[in-house]
Amino acid sequence: MSESYYHRDHLAKFGTVSEASPELGKKFFAYYSAVFAEGALTEREKCLIALAVAHTVQCPYCIDAYTSESLAKGADLEQMTEAIHVATAIRGGASLVHGMQMVEQAKKAGM
Repeated sequence: MSESYYHRDHLAKFGTVSEASPELGKKFFAYYSAVFAEGALTEREKCLIALAVAHTVQCPYCIDAYTSESLAKGADLEQMTEAIHVATAIRGGASLVHGMQMVEQAKKAGM
């Protein structure tokens, strides 16, 4: 079976996802557009952040979209890879620091 849970054509249809609730969709997409507009961070920097977050939340749609957007905004492969490593380090560190809960429970159990 070669069918995947994720379908590449869904990304192109993203704008229609809120057809059953157009007012909420309008609000979301207005917010989404505002977030990615040039501000204290450049559009390129925001795309790199989005690419890193996309890997952390493991969204293939977002990975595709923000790989393309990062490239379109002038990022190169080295910058995109570095952004992913930053996200990986934060995610790995967050998992590791939760190990303190395990240590605490083990100590309570008399270990």
